[in-house]
Amino acid sequence: MKSFKELLNSQDVIILHGALGTEMEALGYDISGKLWSANYLLKQPEVIQKIHETYVAAGSDLITTSSYQATIPGLLEAGLSEEEAEQIIRLTVRLAKDARAKVWSDLADAEKNKRPYPLISGDVGPYAAYLANGSEYTGDYGQVSLQELKEFHRPRIQLLLDEGVDLLAMETIPNAAEAKVLRDLLAEEFPQAQAYMSFTIQTDMAISDGTPLSEIAELISSSEQVLAVGINCSSPLLYDKALPLLQKSKKPLVTYPNSGEVYDGATQTWRPKDKDALTLVEHSKKWHAANNAKILGGCCRTRPNDIKALYSEFRG
Repeated sequence: MKSFKELLNSQDVIILHGALGTEMEALGYDISGKLWSANYLLKQPEVIQKIHETYVAAGSDLITTSSYQATIPGLLEAGLSEEEAEQIIRLTVRLAKDARAKVWSDLADAEKNKRPYPLISGDVGPYAAYLANGSEYTGDYGQVSLQELKEFHRPRIQLLLDEGVDLLAMETIPNAAEAKVLRDLLAEEFPQAQAYMSFTIQTDMAISDGTPLSEIAELISSSEQVLAVGINCSSPLLYDKALPLLQKSKKPLVTYPNSGEVYDGATQTWRPKDKDALTLVEHSKKWHAANNAKILGGCCRTRPNDIKALYSEFRG
């Protein structure tokens, strides 16, 4: 099995796992509440494994753990002990591994030869996901200190790595201070870890807290462990102008936009799709050709068929 760095060097395109919460809702599961889809880690983890299996079968090369909303503070607030919270985070890795093993064992050799063996990416969601107040789209963290951010992220990263993830997916980051904390935490405490980092944007010039994308590119370019940088959970209409700014990092780019529907963080509801005639595949082909976008997928309101379409386009 190749490392993340080796995969980046050997593959023209790497296909991401798709949205988890969207698929759970589509299947009839209630993901309301502060824990969101992570609530099912407590009561029906088999549901999450089955969705992982669906995405592996669709062609995903990176299987993202269901730890986005699973944090030690969040799980403690839900009534778990610290030991129980740690076990839930570990469980997210085992579910992804078991899904990979189950689907891969059933694939025909001809299919296996068309794609790399999938890697498990440990999902490190932002502090905003714990706040559950829509700040993924504003980057407004109030008075939280850099030390508090470091203490928030450290235990989950440690648990994911201990359980054997192949890389870390530091995704949906809306805040530059948090990005710097994560970059520094890797360098200072997890020097063997490999990762990508992906940001939310509300304009085509800056991440959600207003920090220019050119500054983010510079921040990421200095990291030897953050091997790719990109944008997720944002309107695809913003990517065309935003991606060239991130290209200045000299890193491969990651793109997994929302479907085009617009999320209202205050009401936690979706508004109709932006005026956009292109499909996810058409957008992804354009970004791949023009901007060296190498890690491709879909975020909120995209589903396994979208990932399957990416696989059909780029793997034939």
